Amino acid sequence: METLADILGAAGEILLDSSPYVLFGLFVSGLLHAFLDPRSIARHLGRGRIGSVVKAAALGVPLPLCSCGVLPAAVSLRAQGATRGATTAFLISTPETGADSIAVSWALLDPLMTVARPVAAFFTATAAGIAENFLGGRDPGRAPAEAPAAPGDEPPPRPGAAAGPARRLGRGLSYAARELWGDLAPWFFLGVFLAGVVMGLMPEDFFERHIGSGLPAMLLLLAAGLPLYVCATASTPLAAALILKGVSPGAALVFLLAGPATNLATITVLLATLGKRATAVYLAAIVTCSLLFGTLVDLLYEGLGISARAGIGAMAEGIGPEARLAAAAVLLLLSIPPLVRLAAAAGRSLIGFASRRRGSAGPAPAPRCACTLGCGEHAAGRVPGKPRP
Repeated sequence: METLADILGAAGEILLDSSPYVLFGLFVSGLLHAFLDPRSIARHLGRGRIGSVVKAAALGVPLPLCSCGVLPAAVSLRAQGATRGATTAFLISTPETGADSIAVSWALLDPLMTVARPVAAFFTATAAGIAENFLGGRDPGRAPAEAPAAPGDEPPPRPGAAAGPARRLGRGLSYAARELWGDLAPWFFLGVFLAGVVMGLMPEDFFERHIGSGLPAMLLLLAAGLPLYVCATASTPLAAALILKGVSPGAALVFLLAGPATNLATITVLLATLGKRATAVYLAAIVTCSLLFGTLVDLLYEGLGISARAGIGAMAEGIGPEARLAAAAVLLLLSIPPLVRLAAAAGRSLIGFASRRRGSAGPAPAPRCACTLGCGEHAAGRVPGKPRP
């Protein structure tokens, strides 16, 4: 019981520290959704082997899309003529960071990691995209973007795009509070709980004694992050907990870069959309750049004499306890609908599984009607079942 209290206490502290910044990140995400339509910029991503990649990588850094949410947007950009390299860059930089995860990084990590994370995501995406454009051969998807568009060929405007600024802002904030947070909330709370488990159960020097630092720790976290679905916002509290338990900041950065950008669903879509070679370039760039930037970040902390562990959560201390408690209450209220939907979906799945298990045990017994004598209706086929004996 004491162990559970330690876990919940640590998770509660992380929730209080991060809630104001999560709300701020959702606000910025609402602004981006209201005033930036990804479909309208596809024409900028179809020309040039380098320029299109840089634009796509820069575009993806602030956008608040997770590794599954980015897939339809990337497929749409590709269909509208974005180069293969630009699509690859967008697929990497968008899930690795975003306005929401940057805000949470500021709250739970430290300023250096907050800056290093989007910078590493941008350069990783740029390197992968340029490599794809130069090594991937002829790109048949570039033709639509290079050809002049006919007067009626422009993509249809997003609903509400012609509305006034106030109305668009309201729709953007509604999107952030409902759709975006609806997708992120279950994973965020899972990340907070796992961080509480790490904080509550592991001794302070666990990773230093059992795993060490440097390349072995980076490879371990890389192997853990590559196949799993870990969104950028949810991975941040877990990375903070790992640093507090002895993981180097560079190894934590490897996890923050590799986890959100790769999972089995993303790899499957990449194979179908861009092909085997592009998928290989995508994975190779993430692995190489994650390890490279992880090593550089460790050297930077060591050279500057900064303790990553001492900086964890320091930025959140600038907000008073009342404000943090109010922000956590608002965040929990916003989380009720998506968590209820998740619980209902899980319940339906369990009921369906139980029904299938019962069906596989054999045919269900024939129903019996309430009559005690043969009433003749059964023989005529008008009443199902058998008469009760």
